[in-house]
Amino acid sequence: MKKVILMMCLAAGAVTIYSCSDDDSTAGSGDYTYKVRMTDAPGPYSAVNVDIQSVAIVDGEGNTVMLDAETGVQNLLELTNGIDMQLASRNLEDDFVSQIKIGLGTNNTVVVDGVSRPLAFSTADGAGLTINVNQTLDADETNEILIDFDANASVVETGVDTYKIVPVIKTIDTSVTGSISGDTNNTSLAIVTATSTTLQSYSTSINSAGNFKLRGLPPGSYTLTVTPILPLTMATQTNVVVQAGQNTVATVITF
Repeated sequence: MKKVILMMCLAAGAVTIYSCSDDDSTAGSGDYTYKVRMTDAPGPYSAVNVDIQSVAIVDGEGNTVMLDAETGVQNLLELTNGIDMQLASRNLEDDFVSQIKIGLGTNNTVVVDGVSRPLAFSTADGAGLTINVNQTLDADETNEILIDFDANASVVETGVDTYKIVPVIKTIDTSVTGSISGDTNNTSLAIVTATSTTLQSYSTSINSAGNFKLRGLPPGSYTLTVTPILPLTMATQTNVVVQAGQNTVATVITF
């Protein structure tokens, strides 16, 4: 099964803003099962609520096909460290997906210090996302996309108690990349960074249980660094090997 992972950090896919339209060209039931999943990278907020109104794809013929979506307000911060949810799915007739379009409503909020604040989108009205995928699907297989909103990078404070969302996305193919997960004895807001031998870095945060998971890592050897809040000093683990399509469990990191 070929799966393609999509995360919000502008890697293989470009991200643009679009205004929602009524283009509702449909495709009949086909042989290409397509699922859109959603997850999030941790950020410094209690909640980041995004009002999802629709999910569609643009196929190889340029047709916009609406997917069966889980619409409504989703708290992205409930989807961290390997947790995700199925956002939309449909059987497609065409074997190519050029874009995913996510329509957003106006009920977007961010919770900071226990107070809910309006979260403006970066367009005036009718906001949404267009994500360039350019993915060839495998027939008679389940083809998946994982969309990871990076809350830390996507939510921007524009003034006193004023916030807007500037989406950050990256695409990952899990058939050619791997992941690293692990535990620490530190449950504070520590940052975990995996650095490759070519000095490419990938980061996430420790959750409240001391767990972490880094996805979308190209195969190779990594140095894993956990940076806790002072006065604790960082801990490092070297030669953590990542293989394509597999998760590597790091040894328990203690301080």
